Amino acid sequence: MSLVLAVNAGSSSLKISLFRRSVDNVANPALLLSSSISSIFAPPAKFKFSFAHRSLNEEVESIHDHASAFMHFLDRLKEEASVDPIDIKHIAHRVVHGGDYISPVIIFEESYHHIERLSDLAPLHNGSALSVIKSAIRALPHAKSIAFFDSAFHKDLPTHVATYAINQQVAQERGLKKYGFHGLSYAFILRAVAAHLNKAPDTLNIIALHIGSGASMCAIRNGQSIDTSMGLTPLSGLPGATRAGDIDASLIFHYTSRSPARMSHDPSISREVKVTEAEDILNFKSGWKALTGTANFKEITEKADTSTLSDPMSRTADPNTLAFRIMLDRILHFAGAYHLALHGDVDALVFAGGVGERSVELRRAVGEAVACLGFTAINEKKNKQVSDDEGIVVDIGRGDGRKRMLVCHTDEQLEMARECSLESEFWA
Repeated sequence: MSLVLAVNAGSSSLKISLFRRSVDNVANPALLLSSSISSIFAPPAKFKFSFAHRSLNEEVESIHDHASAFMHFLDRLKEEASVDPIDIKHIAHRVVHGGDYISPVIIFEESYHHIERLSDLAPLHNGSALSVIKSAIRALPHAKSIAFFDSAFHKDLPTHVATYAINQQVAQERGLKKYGFHGLSYAFILRAVAAHLNKAPDTLNIIALHIGSGASMCAIRNGQSIDTSMGLTPLSGLPGATRAGDIDASLIFHYTSRSPARMSHDPSISREVKVTEAEDILNFKSGWKALTGTANFKEITEKADTSTLSDPMSRTADPNTLAFRIMLDRILHFAGAYHLALHGDVDALVFAGGVGERSVELRRAVGEAVACLGFTAINEKKNKQVSDDEGIVVDIGRGDGRKRMLVCHTDEQLEMARECSLESEFWA
C-alpha cells in the first residue's frame, strides 16, 4: 500500500492527513483520514481524529509540544484506524521558509540544517516543523520525510518586486529579499479556481487572499505569482493574530525606548534592541490580539461596529471595530495594488484560509469596496451559506458577468500529497 502522510505544523497546532496513492491516478491521492491537534502549548491539548465516518475528540494532557502531538497521532493511527505506521512510505512536511530551495527536498542532514538556519526568518512555524520532522525520522525511519516549502510558489517573482532598496552586495550575501509564503495554499487555490472556471491554470489571473491567524495576499498572472504581501519573513504585509504586519521599520526602536512619553533619538534614553526581542514583539505580541486582547477574529467581528465602514473618515475608540477596520484597510491596499499589477485583467478575487472562508462580514466589506473595480456584487444568501456548500470553490457573486468573487476551501495537506504523488523521483 502506498501511503502518504501530510503534516502541517502551525505555531501551536498540528494538522495531519493520510492519503493513498494510486498508480492509475497519481494526480488525485485519496484521503483516508485526518487529524488535528490544537492548544498544544496550553494543555490539555485538543485532539481530533476522523476516519471512515467516525470521529474521536479528546483532551490529552500528555501532549506538550509538536513532537508529542505527532507521537500521539501515530498511537491513535494504529489503535483507531488499524493502520500500521510501517505502511507509510512518504511523509510530506509543510515548511514555511525554504530560502533558496525552490522545490521539495528529501530530508537529509544537509537539508535539515538548511531549514534549521532559516528558523529565525519564520519563528512561528519553521521550528515546529523541524520538531515534527525529527520525530518522524525517529519514529518512521523507513519512510522518506520530504519538505514542501511555502516560499517555493513565489520563486519567479519579478526582480524589481523581490528586491529591497538596500545595498545589494549585502542583500545578495545574506539572501535579503522578498520570498513570500502561503505558497502551498496558493498552489491549491490556483488549480481549484482554474478547474472551477474551466480555464487552464497558466491562463488564470486572480487576486488571492489567504486570511487566517497568519494572513497574506497574492497577485497571480498566467498561473504565476507576480507579487505577494509577505516578504523576507511572514511578518510583513497584512496584520495577523499576533503579527504586526507592515510597520515603519524604525517603530521598534521607539517602541522599546526608555522614554515612553515621546519619540527621541537621544542616546541617553535609547537602548540596544536585539533581533530576538524585536521579532518577539512584532511576531508574538502584536496583531489583532494586541489591539483587542483576543486572537479570535470571529469574536472581534461579533463585537465590531461594521455599520460605518462606508465612511472612510469615521473614527472609533472601540478596539474591535478598530481591528476590523485595520484588517479591511490593509486588504484593500493590496487589492488595489494587485488589480493595477494585473492591468485590471482579473478573473476573480478569491478568499481562503480560516478567516477568509468563515467570515461573512469580512467578505461582505471587501466585496462592497472592490465593486468599483468591476467585481460583481456579493450575493448575500450565497455569502452566508459558504460553510454549507460542499464544493471546493464557491461562487458568492451575483453571476452578472463581472469579475468573480469566490471562496476556496484550501487544503495544504492535499496539495503536498498531490505534489509528492506526482514526483516520480520520490517513488524510485
